[in-house]
Amino acid sequence: MPAPRVTVLGSVNIDLVATTAARPAPGETVLGENFSTGPGGKGSNQAVAAARAGASVRFLGAVGDDPFAAELRGALADAGVDITGLREVAGPSGVAVIVVDGSGENSIVVVGGANTTVRDLTDADLSAIAEADVLLCQLELPLGPVTAAARHARSAGTTVFLNPSPVQSLPDALLDAVDVLIVNETEAGQLGDAVLGRVPHVVTTLGAHGATLRGPDGRTHLATPPSVEVVDTTGAGDAFAGTLAASWPSGAADAVDRACVAGALATTRHGAAAAPTRAAVDAALGRTGRPREAAPRGAAPT
Repeated sequence: MPAPRVTVLGSVNIDLVATTAARPAPGETVLGENFSTGPGGKGSNQAVAAARAGASVRFLGAVGDDPFAAELRGALADAGVDITGLREVAGPSGVAVIVVDGSGENSIVVVGGANTTVRDLTDADLSAIAEADVLLCQLELPLGPVTAAARHARSAGTTVFLNPSPVQSLPDALLDAVDVLIVNETEAGQLGDAVLGRVPHVVTTLGAHGATLRGPDGRTHLATPPSVEVVDTTGAGDAFAGTLAASWPSGAADAVDRACVAGALATTRHGAAAAPTRAAVDAALGRTGRPREAAPRGAAPT
């Protein structure tokens, strides 16, 4: 079976990560333990995850002309992602400032930079979307091109995935083009049942309890994560989304199972681009095709 073709329209950032025993309260200064930089951005992270999950991935987005751009391009290319659709624009690349505490939980501030310049789609972008099996989008880019991409994908028969993060009001034109919505419990509550009910498939991540799939017939499927020792939850949601998109063409329920395992395994590594390989997910699933154990200690993406 040929590798599924996934086109990701999304953000790419340089992550500036500080680890500390406890995240600071408003007005408080705390001492950090470690500092690191690395590639990130929800779009980039999800593209890397989809590639590691076995998909043929194209990335559409923008970096700046600053020193970070080469590192960001290189990280995607090294993961096997086609970056011919990654533009370079004048000004800074996107930046995310991340604080990770001793329990692995995080707080993130994102400055869009070059990502905010993606306001239209080129003919090459439209072709990459139409030729894909799956289009995967998030909301760290302006809504205009995300909506245009989703509508073009729908007209071309490409399955549209949307991870509406950071959560915001979604225009009807976008909602009507989405096939699969990926949300955590907080985002689901903010969007509300009226919005969720308009999308055929809704996948909701439940932290340590795994994830649920609600299909167009109203039936639900629960996936549970394996037991893991959590180090850093920063990239778990993106590992989940990218793996889900890459695995979807083989079956919805199996895709959610695989995504749940990928999200859990991502928490065992530092960094936002911590998605596991397809082989690692296969090993965690075991011969039954299901997670070996459903861990009270583990964490799926939130």
